Amino acid sequence: MDFKDLITQYSWEEIKNTIYAKKGTDVEEALYKNSSLTVNDFMSLISPAAQPYLEQMAVLSRKYTQQRFGKTIQFYVPLYLTNSCINHCVYCGFNHNNRIKRIILTDEQILEEVKAIKKMGDFRHILLVTGEDPRAAGVDYIENAIRLVKPYFSSISIEVQPLEEEDYTRLKKVGLNAVYCYQETYHKERYKIYHPKGMKSKFGWRVNTFDRMGKAGIHKMGLGVLIGLEDWRTDATYMALHLRYLQKHYWQTKYSVSFPRMRPHEGEEFQPNVVMSDKELAQIIFAFRIFDHDLEIALSTRENKIFRDNMTTLGVTSLSAGSKTDPGGYAVYREELEQFAVNDDRNPAEVLSAVKGQGYEVIWKDWDLSLQS
Repeated sequence: MDFKDLITQYSWEEIKNTIYAKKGTDVEEALYKNSSLTVNDFMSLISPAAQPYLEQMAVLSRKYTQQRFGKTIQFYVPLYLTNSCINHCVYCGFNHNNRIKRIILTDEQILEEVKAIKKMGDFRHILLVTGEDPRAAGVDYIENAIRLVKPYFSSISIEVQPLEEEDYTRLKKVGLNAVYCYQETYHKERYKIYHPKGMKSKFGWRVNTFDRMGKAGIHKMGLGVLIGLEDWRTDATYMALHLRYLQKHYWQTKYSVSFPRMRPHEGEEFQPNVVMSDKELAQIIFAFRIFDHDLEIALSTRENKIFRDNMTTLGVTSLSAGSKTDPGGYAVYREELEQFAVNDDRNPAEVLSAVKGQGYEVIWKDWDLSLQS
């Protein structure tokens, strides 16, 4: 049974009702556990009933993070290769219907971006990002891009269209370390509303992407939901279920999670259905850390600098810095092509200074390499 089949056993409304029925005693029971939290415990930690316990959750989150990762923050940088996309996601600036100039970086342009990135800081962990255009920027293009950037980075991740198992195996052989794929929402009945056309409209194909990664032996998988589509507490619970399923079946794989909140983008017709406060974003970070001490938690430049600085010591393990969300953004900045508006526009040196100012060390390389040294 794959995860697509497994989640048919769960009801969105039943899970939601369970979360909102939680009481303070349920939260306290989850907090008193030292390990082996269940998904039911997780639901307590993200429930409205947990809000009076945020300070206690923050203390535990910091404790568990430091025990596992020490006082370190990993830096990574996204490199957008193309904004060409066949999908019609209503919340995305790369939506096929948006009238923006489409760019697919050439080999020369990719290397220009790499040179510009290297001038910004000693980045060793790069995330290659594309829109979903399999014909123009498919597996051959992605493999070529990995080969081009490999001499300059110790860890290469991708955030691209879902691929076949054999494609992940192929890319792993040329240097791929990690794959990030956001389900956006696990609400199957409403998923099609946000993804009306394109391959991304196929809920089952996307949600089973991680099974194909696991079978291919991908070193690290990154899960995420887009905050703003559906009830975030229910979506987070489905992601916790997904995480536990993956850990059971692909126990040698490492896992990362993130919770991007919607940001302004090209084509403003769609507005968020749900608005998450900073306090609620902190709650979901604390909850996942208490739920799983080994989990990597990433926070991108979608969030403002004050929030990112506050989370540095409270559960986050990975930060992007100096990010551009448009292809060609580092060498020649083209603001009109970006996928979403960046919120923390500090350069890497400024983010580095802020992290060090809190007594933390910045790790430019991949976690595994840094921990083995």
